Amino acid sequence: MNTQIKNSTKTTASMLVETLIKLGVDSIFGYPGASVLSIYNELSNTNKITHYLARHEQAAIHAAEGYARSGGKVGVVLVTSGPGFTNTITGIVNAYTDSTPLVVLAGDVSSANKSGKIFQNVDIASLTKSCAKKVYSLSENDDIVQILEEAFNIANTGIKGPVIIALPRNILESAYKSKGTNIIENDIKTKNYSLAINKLDKLLSEAKKPLVLVGGGATNASKEVTELVNKYHLPLVSTLMGIGIFPSENDLYLGMIGINGTHTANIALNNCDLLIAFGAAFSDRSTCKKSNFGENTKIVSVNLNLISDDFELQIKADVKDFVSQYLMTACVPEILYPDWLKQIKAIKEEFVFEDKSANCLHSSYVLATLSEYTRKYEPIVVTDVGQHQMLTAQFYNFNQPRKFITSGGLGTMGFGLPASIGAHIANPDNLVLNITGDGSFQMNLQELATCREHNIPIKIIIMNNGYLGMVRQMQEKIYNNCYQVEMTNPDFVKIAESYDLFAIRVTNENELIPAINKAIEHNGTAIVDIMIDAFEEV
Repeated sequence: MNTQIKNSTKTTASMLVETLIKLGVDSIFGYPGASVLSIYNELSNTNKITHYLARHEQAAIHAAEGYARSGGKVGVVLVTSGPGFTNTITGIVNAYTDSTPLVVLAGDVSSANKSGKIFQNVDIASLTKSCAKKVYSLSENDDIVQILEEAFNIANTGIKGPVIIALPRNILESAYKSKGTNIIENDIKTKNYSLAINKLDKLLSEAKKPLVLVGGGATNASKEVTELVNKYHLPLVSTLMGIGIFPSENDLYLGMIGINGTHTANIALNNCDLLIAFGAAFSDRSTCKKSNFGENTKIVSVNLNLISDDFELQIKADVKDFVSQYLMTACVPEILYPDWLKQIKAIKEEFVFEDKSANCLHSSYVLATLSEYTRKYEPIVVTDVGQHQMLTAQFYNFNQPRKFITSGGLGTMGFGLPASIGAHIANPDNLVLNITGDGSFQMNLQELATCREHNIPIKIIIMNNGYLGMVRQMQEKIYNNCYQVEMTNPDFVKIAESYDLFAIRVTNENELIPAINKAIEHNGTAIVDIMIDAFEEV
């Protein structure tokens, strides 16, 4: 792709906006300041890009993440220099750890004179060298058109992630002169995986207890993985980031593995003799930090990263490319594993869901009820971080990819509300639920103003227990009930009303479904504040 534009008297800022349009950008999340006002001036002259004013720069990044992860496009963020940029760091790290494609346009002070103490001067490149795929510092010798093309290509290919472009004010305001000469090659040659396919064939033929594991790296391969699993009747588990890639309601799905995983998934993981991992990173939360993880299991990893030399087979590949080729060329017959599937069925039946809602509501009950009630909508569910996050992973059914959006690698409280805004903008016809905790919600609740300004019809479900529940749970188990996480919360209904938004409180089981129904039917942002058991554990 090459979108070179002929020389003109246009400014660098005007060419930046024109190039964004040619690259298909329709939404930008940002917060203005002096160094980027030239860009904002150009944005005001086009109706092809909508700018969404966040109320905090971290929230702008999270909104772009929600947009990118639910919509499958690159998210774009525009912020000013100094604190405008430093406020984005948490979000950039979050996007980096979860491989979310972003392009962050970061205003910078004038490059003409950086000697001495300069107002709002920070070293953008140094701050982000460990948490971005690439950082550009635009100079007078660079072509903004070419840099933007490269940035979008880098962000959205291979292992996806954030790319930062530092934009000095004086260069943005200067006349644009085309300097680009490089043509970006997007043609990726398909590799031949025949040797790896033959090895996997052999392993599957010899296995008695095979198990498939899907992680976030398999998001684009949902169709192919589902076909493979159904063809060979293979039980499947997922990481947190892999939820929804394979339908939760399929009998072969056993749930999420790891520290907060399901009983069935973890037992199957510990008893399988062949583990085929598609796009999984094998993080400590998935392996439970076990030094002997998989010691009696042959592990096959299909990933763009090489994970471990101890694995039986590592295939460095895009999951979609490999599985597509495997389905076309594999020679292994359609094997059934009746004894293994029978054993798994027995494990599943060991777990019985307990309705613990006798005297107060529990998150598990609320989420199971919410999942069933909203099933017909196939909503996009965006969570924050904490007990509600893990219980959503366990009790909510996701049958399509890109329907479960959460902060996995970094675990960022405050992610949910702004990411929900981005998810709605990318999918305006889809119901979007933000399932959050009282602690997480208060991290970025100022984005209710963004919801009100743009009439964003997300439905915010607050699991209100008056504690930082996950931290309390750990402190009880490890530190003998010594904790400092009891929260005196504001009245969330009144806060919603102060933003002129609809809100309703739920205190018992009989109020739950009517409240959910009112929220969904409300034409705009709606908050359901659910008072749950303060001492429930995951």
